[in-house]
Amino acid sequence: MSFFPGKLQKKKARPTGPTGRAGEDVAAAFLLGRGYRIIARNYRRRFGEIDIIAEDGAVLVFVEVKARKTARFGNPFEAVDRRKQRQISRVALDYITRHKEENRPARFDVVAVELKEGAPPRVEMIKDAFEFCG
Repeated sequence: MSFFPGKLQKKKARPTGPTGRAGEDVAAAFLLGRGYRIIARNYRRRFGEIDIIAEDGAVLVFVEVKARKTARFGNPFEAVDRRKQRQISRVALDYITRHKEENRPARFDVVAVELKEGAPPRVEMIKDAFEFCG
């Protein structure tokens, strides 16, 4: 939080750095290799962002990518807590409404990417990781 005379303001979220961007690139390649079709990357609205929007057959998939260089910050899947799920759900609803996809099946996947120096990236995915949080 930062202080300005008369009001408190929340700090803005840090933009995705090189680790996040590299993780998203690895995740996109991983998904393409499994037959997904990437529709959009970094779909941003004022209230949040979805890293990757893809199609898995007829299913619309909203993908949250968590990239880590070390385990120091914990399990990447744990970072997609209830608050983050609500934020992703809200952005997904915006996408579905704007693109008139209301009748299409959709799900939320989470992809974790480990980027250790000197080693190939390691990727894990949880399909249908959470339900829509309204």
